[in-house]
Amino acid sequence: MPSHLTDQRNNNSLPSAGTMWVRVSYEQALALAASLNGKGHYLLRAQERSIELTDAGRAAVGEFACGLPGLWRIPRAREELVEQGLSALHLFQLDRHYIIADDKVQIVDEYTGRVMADRSWERGLHQMIEVKEALAISKRRDTISRITYQRFFRRYLCLAGMSGTATEVAPEMRSVYAMDVLRIPPNRPIVRRDLGQRVFLDGDRRWAAVVQRAAEMCRAGRAVLIGTRSVAASELAGVHLGAAGLAHAVLNARQDQREAEIIADAGQPGRITVATNMAGRGTDILLSPEVRQAGGLHVILSEYHDSARVDRQLFGRAGRQGDPGSCEAIVALDDELFLAHAAALLGWLRARVSEAGLLPAPLARVLRQSAQAAAERQNSRVRRQTVEMDKRVEQSLAFAGRGE
Repeated sequence: MPSHLTDQRNNNSLPSAGTMWVRVSYEQALALAASLNGKGHYLLRAQERSIELTDAGRAAVGEFACGLPGLWRIPRAREELVEQGLSALHLFQLDRHYIIADDKVQIVDEYTGRVMADRSWERGLHQMIEVKEALAISKRRDTISRITYQRFFRRYLCLAGMSGTATEVAPEMRSVYAMDVLRIPPNRPIVRRDLGQRVFLDGDRRWAAVVQRAAEMCRAGRAVLIGTRSVAASELAGVHLGAAGLAHAVLNARQDQREAEIIADAGQPGRITVATNMAGRGTDILLSPEVRQAGGLHVILSEYHDSARVDRQLFGRAGRQGDPGSCEAIVALDDELFLAHAAALLGWLRARVSEAGLLPAPLARVLRQSAQAAAERQNSRVRRQTVEMDKRVEQSLAFAGRGE
């Protein structure tokens, strides 16, 4: 979905006496949404994070709304209400897209793994998720101004940045921001070893392999960083490690206040750290002399992200500034990336898994490359559409002054 910066203000016009009526409406919408059939009542576009009612779905909503008051009497309002209910049920998952902290729904940014403080979903979606999780409803916010990240950064007279993974998006940087990408050689030679990837038939085999590798590295006196894609996955990894008797620390949006303490200890001998992308870009894990002597930090990627750049940012935690280190990917065929972007291949690939539940290495490379290429094409297309929308807005408001 397009990324936006929004300036929001609380809408205090909602009378407190109406809060219960609003809650009842949301509860009715969620109940109706749960009863609808995905094969006939709505179209679910998981890749685009959108849901749309079909004609049969709109008819079912209209039948349900007969005799109900308020928004249920307005066709478009009730349809939007149910679509938000469908989104809350099918597109937004606890401990992945959001967490519950202090009895509040807090949005988690998948790319950074951090809670997005003071952010909320608009058009009643945030309140719908609060009702879904049986929480108190917060005051709905109205967006009074909006600007995309692309348009926001183009307003700077001077713009620059540094990234270890920018070269592959150089064409997009040029077309969107009119910025060239210049390659700077590393300060010290990179001695990080890439141990490749292993793709297992299912998640259970994957976690067993992750635990085994982490135990091996700990016995060798090294430190281990296990990267996960979501809060739920990080906690599941912790369960498997705990069952194997391996001491570990988990870093996700729930432990953001302990981040500095956990990262400070992550480079000690025998230390296992499980983290979401909070331990990705920009994080320096300082190694003890013993760990450096034993071979450095070993990074295990447990699930590929949509963007290969995010994976490389995680791998880049090892072998920094000339330190020794190694990395590998241990993933499963039932991971989200493969289900969303390579579903047509999965049946054929499952038939070619070895007796040990492992996909042959050449097929594993093809699977990852095709799935991530499809995901990155889609995300790039969304960003291009955002830029085109910006251009149309600028043209429609050309009388207001000169654009960027």
